[in-house]
Amino acid sequence: MAVTEHDVVIAGGGPTGLMLAAELTLAGADVVVAERRSSTELVGTRARGLHARTIEVLDQRGVADRFLAAGQPAQIVSFGGIRLDISDFPARHPYGLALVQTRFEQILAGWAGELGVRVQRGREVASFTQDAAGVDVKLADGQTWRAGYLVGCDGGRSLVRKAAGIEFPGWEATTSSLIAEAEMSERPEFGIRRDEQGTQAIGPLDGGDRVGVVVSEPYTGPQPEPALDDVRRALVRVWGTDFGVHRPTWMSRFTDATRQAARYRRGRVLLAGDAAHVHYPVGGQGLNLGIQDAVNLGWKLAAVAAGSAPPALLDSYHDERHPVTAQVLRTVRAATVFSRSDDRVDALRDTLSGLLSLDEPRRRLAGELSGLDIRYDLGPGHPLVGRRMPDLDLETASGPIRAYTLLHPARPVLLSLGGPSPTHQHDRRVQFAEARYAGRWLLPVLGEVSAPAAVLVRPDGYVDWAGDLADPALTAALTRWFGA
Repeated sequence: MAVTEHDVVIAGGGPTGLMLAAELTLAGADVVVAERRSSTELVGTRARGLHARTIEVLDQRGVADRFLAAGQPAQIVSFGGIRLDISDFPARHPYGLALVQTRFEQILAGWAGELGVRVQRGREVASFTQDAAGVDVKLADGQTWRAGYLVGCDGGRSLVRKAAGIEFPGWEATTSSLIAEAEMSERPEFGIRRDEQGTQAIGPLDGGDRVGVVVSEPYTGPQPEPALDDVRRALVRVWGTDFGVHRPTWMSRFTDATRQAARYRRGRVLLAGDAAHVHYPVGGQGLNLGIQDAVNLGWKLAAVAAGSAPPALLDSYHDERHPVTAQVLRTVRAATVFSRSDDRVDALRDTLSGLLSLDEPRRRLAGELSGLDIRYDLGPGHPLVGRRMPDLDLETASGPIRAYTLLHPARPVLLSLGGPSPTHQHDRRVQFAEARYAGRWLLPVLGEVSAPAAVLVRPDGYVDWAGDLADPALTAALTRWFGA
């Protein structure tokens, strides 16, 4: 059988896989996605919203408006049921977006299709072998694809992760939740309650006749996928009636097991999204972490695949994303305590609620959970280094422009705010732009920082250098990230 060659093969066409494929395509890489589902229709609601930094990432590519038009802006950041308002954060989007994953994937798939991303639906990676020059990826139908790199975006039970021999350590489950979407003959008791067993909830779906049900209890061991009778029994246990539940469209189980891949890369195989980390869905972090993985990895992998950067650049993907995600997982694990309710947990929640009503604790925790206060350890320098570039309203010789508009092509930007630079304006590794900005430089949590004369912004929107254009550290930064 003939072997088809690609720069990158992505296993899994969910949010992370689609976003990564779009990033790679924008950067000029030849990429193909193998997705076992035959359509973009997703069974079950899954994720329900986007955090502020994810909206910014989409804005950096010029497509945020598509998602904003389909969802509802809202203050969705929370910890243990305590809402954390970020409306005072210095950002263009100081809010989250209520948007179900099915709709998110459809919009994302539409944009990826416009870019020319190839998604092979109804196809699944079955195995692979890698050597010094590439990866042979065998599909379930027997076809083989040859690729420079393989990225597993294939979920928490990732075949790619397991076959690569990457360990998946973490915390064992303590809570088990049954989730179902179905119809009910009787009007249920809508709302969320917490008891000693965990979180119990019933809510309407899509304004129609279907409802969503979550019933939780302490974890006692692995269980089979649920049947309708399991849903009935669970409802009777919590509410005293099953409300005539019938015609389920989705039933599943999930736990609060929290795991993170010991490494995000082994040779020419990498992991992103749920394949690299899983956790209880409190706080809605899963989809958002996966999108952040994709934009961090995409430009790096494209540069290495093109030969314009050494393979060692891929190590920075693990070095940056692993610790940031590890911190979020610890916070989510802490929030899981509040999925239950008893006298001690309630007392702790009340105490914490008082503390989080204070500005400093609220901003610190909300900055982490919204993604707006991510800082990658890129070494010493200006306070901007390692942090997201603010979306400033700039003035240029040709008129006003937003900073994020410069990032639409997914290329690095060297932005001069203090005059021309004959040395760097013709550097083909970056887009060079001259602009003026007279406002204050404000960052979430950190506050005001001194205005730099110039900034070097990576394609993922993070600043890797800030200072004067004559600074020799700029040359080192350009070489480190974008080649000689």
